[in-house]
Amino acid sequence: MAQNQLRFNGSVWCNLDIALRNMDQLFGRVAQPLGLTIIEWYILRALFERDGQHASELARAVGRAATSFTPNLDKLQQKGFIERRPDPSDRRAVRIFLTSRAAEMRAEVVKSSRELDVRIRQMFDDGSWDKFQSVVGELQTLEPDYSEPEPEPVPTRGRRNNGANAG
Repeated sequence: MAQNQLRFNGSVWCNLDIALRNMDQLFGRVAQPLGLTIIEWYILRALFERDGQHASELARAVGRAATSFTPNLDKLQQKGFIERRPDPSDRRAVRIFLTSRAAEMRAEVVKSSRELDVRIRQMFDDGSWDKFQSVVGELQTLEPDYSEPEPEPVPTRGRRNNGANAG
């Protein structure tokens, strides 16, 4: 895409954020018919690649902070897709395993992923696709510091509503 087609004067972050939100919507439309949220779909895909991960490893694998990951695992467990088991070598750690119900969904999840990948791939010629894959790979190597607290939102000035806020 040419620079002049980007929004916000080509701001990398703003445009990448818009692109990621668009992609999230596409992936969400694939996950929803399976009865999954997008994060649940990501988690299952990560477990299909390597079952029995520590919860913290799994959080990192799907780009989430381990400190706020538990509710996602709770929902998947309530749906019957995962089970938590204590790590025999570290009593503080928990490993996440797929259930037989999740195994039954594997083909559907993988198929939906492939279909979406083909759809996205068709947007690129071979050279552009290779460059795109390279850039995505580079961006994935960035290591966010999940131990840092989320930044506080910037306060906005409230609008007066018919004098209700007047003092």
